[in-house]
Amino acid sequence: MPGLWDSQRESNRLAAQPLAVRMRPRTLEDFLGQEHFIGPGKLLRRMLWADRITSVIFYGPPGTGKTTLAELIAHTTKRRFERANAAAVGVKEVRHVLDAARAALEDSGQRTIFFLDEIHRFSRAQQDVLLEDVERGVVTLIGATTENPFFSINSPLVSRSQIFQFEPLDEGKVAALLRRAIADPEHGYGKLSLCVSDDAIEHWARVCDGDARRALTALEIAVVSTEQVQGPESGVQSHNAEDGDAQREAGAIAIDLDVAQQSIQRKAIVYDGTGDGHYDAASAFIKSMRGSDPDAAVYWLAKMLEAGEDPRFIARRIAILASEDIGNADPRAISVAAAAYDITERIGLPECKLTLAQAVIYMATAPKSNACTVAIGAAAKDVKQGRTIPVPRHLRDGHYAGAKRMGNAQGYQYAHNSPTGYVDQEYLGVDKTYYKPTQRGYEKRIGEYLAWLAQQRGDSKASAPGTEAEIDSRST
Repeated sequence: MPGLWDSQRESNRLAAQPLAVRMRPRTLEDFLGQEHFIGPGKLLRRMLWADRITSVIFYGPPGTGKTTLAELIAHTTKRRFERANAAAVGVKEVRHVLDAARAALEDSGQRTIFFLDEIHRFSRAQQDVLLEDVERGVVTLIGATTENPFFSINSPLVSRSQIFQFEPLDEGKVAALLRRAIADPEHGYGKLSLCVSDDAIEHWARVCDGDARRALTALEIAVVSTEQVQGPESGVQSHNAEDGDAQREAGAIAIDLDVAQQSIQRKAIVYDGTGDGHYDAASAFIKSMRGSDPDAAVYWLAKMLEAGEDPRFIARRIAILASEDIGNADPRAISVAAAAYDITERIGLPECKLTLAQAVIYMATAPKSNACTVAIGAAAKDVKQGRTIPVPRHLRDGHYAGAKRMGNAQGYQYAHNSPTGYVDQEYLGVDKTYYKPTQRGYEKRIGEYLAWLAQQRGDSKASAPGTEAEIDSRST
């Protein structure tokens, strides 16, 4: 039986909810974003229409709708709905939910959806508690996480779940959510005389980086703070969000670009120094330099630095790329990389930002070759898997007593005694070519020199540089 003050308590709880919670959509039609799996005809929507939803994992950055969509699923399906946050519950609470789900299934045939937010916070052992009931269909799990599930969730649980990856909302959708909140008389600010400039909305939509919660919170801060400083009789110049016409409204709450900037001080950079953000940004950074795009490379450099990445990590990646992807196409690249690392180590931030930018742009605009990388990879494979090649006797060390009796170093010809600086003698003992220079940058000259050496030997070895197809096939 409801208590005397229950409605009042409920009203107080609702009044305390932030705007981002109040503005959560009530139907699937109101849900914005993630059309790649919830749009018309897409997998998750078909599953919901048929009430055949299986265990799923929602993976993506904050503020993209994971919790909202889970609650919409709860209202759409005919199943029981239980929810918990992995940061606040333990195995005991989870077992209680599973026992209740089993009882409901056995007594009435009603199945249960268990929404577990921040599932990555559970240890491997805690996640294992869910495995049996998920596998047998006793409970349908909806796990939400900002961490890559292939690293943060047990493989057996991942294999029994459908993974849906949430993407950050684009600026247009965030702007639409903001305008919806401004106009909504029940859950938003539709009952207020509120004038928000288009510039303010565009600023929030851009700076929030696809996080709808952050944008709505900024709007709420702007409204609440502006109400305190603007008098009820003040006339304000504003712009209607629909048609952009300037209006003069007495007593309205006006929010312009300056107020919007004050309500969301710093752009949110989605970046985890040990998780996906770290590895994805580093991958894009390296691939942009390898792909000879200095603009993209310097952007990813700036993102990593602004997000707090260790500049020494960045300098190490530049040094690796200088050998792996440039090599002898531009031998100066490794010197630039070494200098950049040394300077970064010595002076640190913020000054080393300039040095890293110079080195990154140099790497991106240098001619590319992975011929050295392919050469050492192929040679290492032969050393590990092939028959070990003995050192030819004429190349062995002859600087110790008894070396001559062993036959070491006999017949060795000193290259500098030749007018050309080259003598034709065997250095490996087998006919093998590991290094095939490209026709790019300085390697073209190296290829010409190797072709000249082949002519001196009277054979065709190294007479032609390696082609792109040959190098790519060997590198894979």
